[in-house]
Amino acid sequence: QVQLVESGGGLVQAGGSLSLSCAASAASGRIFSINYMGWYRQAPGKQRELVAVISSGGSTNYAESVKGRFTISRDNAKNTVYLQMNSLKPEDSAVYYCNAHVFVVAWADYWGKGTLVTVSS
Repeated sequence: QVQLVESGGGLVQAGGSLSLSCAASAASGRIFSINYMGWYRQAPGKQRELVAVISSGGSTNYAESVKGRFTISRDNAKNTVYLQMNSLKPEDSAVYYCNAHVFVVAWADYWGKGTLVTVSS
């Protein structure tokens, strides 16, 4: 019922910045509410890990490895979550996935297809 569309991935040099966006939409055009929205990442051979999450009220949590460098935000009117990534390191390279807990006719968890971020030395 809900589609998450991600954008903003790409190739960047170490120390550079990228911004990711993820917009949630329902086929019916009606999303009643979105609770948590977040970003996860998965590097080759590694488990998927939480990068950052933001509540509907704007409270945030970050992985320790990205604190001070990444900023998550959301626009509730647009059902969109953003991830501003600064001071990127090669170890940040991964596929970044958008996640959202959404109520249309019931609560459900949704995932985007992922966007690749590659940070070169």
